[in-house]
Amino acid sequence: MSDELPRLPPRRHDSHKGDYGRALLIGGSRGMSGAIALAGMATLRSGAGLVTLAVPDACCDTVAGFEASYMTVPLADDRHGRLSHAALVKLRRLVASVTVVALGPGLGQSVDVRRVVHELYRTVTAPLIVDADGLNALARRRELLPTHAGPRIFTPHPTEFRRLIGVEQSLPREQLEQTAIEFARQNQVVVVLKGHRSLITDGRSHTHNPTGNPAMATGGSGDVLTGVITALVSQGMSPYDAAVLGCYAHGCAGDRAASGGRHAIVARDLLNELPQALDTEPF
Repeated sequence: MSDELPRLPPRRHDSHKGDYGRALLIGGSRGMSGAIALAGMATLRSGAGLVTLAVPDACCDTVAGFEASYMTVPLADDRHGRLSHAALVKLRRLVASVTVVALGPGLGQSVDVRRVVHELYRTVTAPLIVDADGLNALARRRELLPTHAGPRIFTPHPTEFRRLIGVEQSLPREQLEQTAIEFARQNQVVVVLKGHRSLITDGRSHTHNPTGNPAMATGGSGDVLTGVITALVSQGMSPYDAAVLGCYAHGCAGDRAASGGRHAIVARDLLNELPQALDTEPF
């Protein structure tokens, strides 16, 4: 696979932050601020020029405290610290001026959260990466899946993918992957079916990611992947290429973090390795 990997172009000496895109990540809720913070930090560590996290007001200060290099925007929320439908007013303005949007990490689940996700999924024209509770919200309205206004990348683990296709029972991995390829083709989206040798497909092409290890099976690892892919799209890569390269770099970071036979790592360990992983050949 290494010979087929897409590559980021070299950075010009006279470039500035505006050359590497404006990324907006929407997520978080009271008690789940770490998910969106990890995604935001990974977006920064993977090269996006400007990163903004739009989060419920209840957790905005907490999210801001994780990292000084991204911006935060508070959104209207409910009494449980989750997004309220009123947040759409501000979100419509925010999505109109960005290069890429990520939606889902730490959102939680409620009627209002689902309404926000459904509206953004249908109307955002920028590339949109959907993860975690964003996927769970879409699983409640599967008829919306082909009705998107711009490029879409889904990053489900197997259980989330089964919800998207409306299947409760476990399926053999091979069958799940064939279904993912067809799902991507029918809905004109990119799917990253996470797991050992994650499948990346746009319905026409597909590949398996060779990097990564079992130490990465920990909460927050998927949020980091969302951030990496978001950053690569922000820098001008196509959704499919960003997903392929993002999975590879994410797994490389995990391999570096687990070097020496470490049994377990935490997701933040991946952040420390991302710059080196992205600079490793064959990049």
